[in-house]
Amino acid sequence: MSKGLVVVTGVSQGLGLAVTLRLLNDGFKVVGISRRQTKEFKELESTFKDKLFFYSYDFNNIDGIHDLVKRITKEHGAIFGLVNNAALGHDGVLSTMHETQISELIRVNIEAPILLTKYISRSMLMKMKGRIINIGSIIGSTGFNGLSVYGATKSAMGGFTRSLARELGKAKITVNTVAPGYMQTAMTSGLEGSKLESIKRRSCLGHLATVNDVAGTISYLLSEDAKNITGTTFTVDAGSTA
Repeated sequence: MSKGLVVVTGVSQGLGLAVTLRLLNDGFKVVGISRRQTKEFKELESTFKDKLFFYSYDFNNIDGIHDLVKRITKEHGAIFGLVNNAALGHDGVLSTMHETQISELIRVNIEAPILLTKYISRSMLMKMKGRIINIGSIIGSTGFNGLSVYGATKSAMGGFTRSLARELGKAKITVNTVAPGYMQTAMTSGLEGSKLESIKRRSCLGHLATVNDVAGTISYLLSEDAKNITGTTFTVDAGSTA
């Protein structure tokens, strides 16, 4: 028997794919949303035919989010959990960054997850239970050269989490942020050589956190053990910010 339906965004690769696999193994039914399907995701679909469902959507289009949620709830019923993972990671010095890139980062990384949460939380409010997990980043609190706009978007999600936790708490809906450190994913593929080694050395444990570490934290926040944890941030970075 399924533990409930969880919507995960940005599922095609990296962290989103790892979270999807972990939640399926935990016994959840998962709706994955990304712009496109990858070979790895299709393989998961063939393994979990009655538990995993894919919806193609580009969160640059914020106008269609309401209809997307209506379609998901019509086809799958009430939603228990939401993992706001989809994000863009454009880097660049602010003074030379194109305005369209700045707007796109703000739209996809802040506006889209807020709107998605708005409509999905209605399903949770009807059942008086639910879990919302926003994926932040240590960049939102530490900063990093060339990631000022990305850092601003991730910092914003932390503030969104804290206030929304107060709004939804009476309905027994928890809202938390998981802030990963540097992981070896597509978003950090440009960090190689000495830069990557210096990041590893900065960590208390001498290595990077993995996508599976973060997926395990999300699994915990969706569990019964985490029912009284809300409005906070879980940092998963192998001690880089200690």
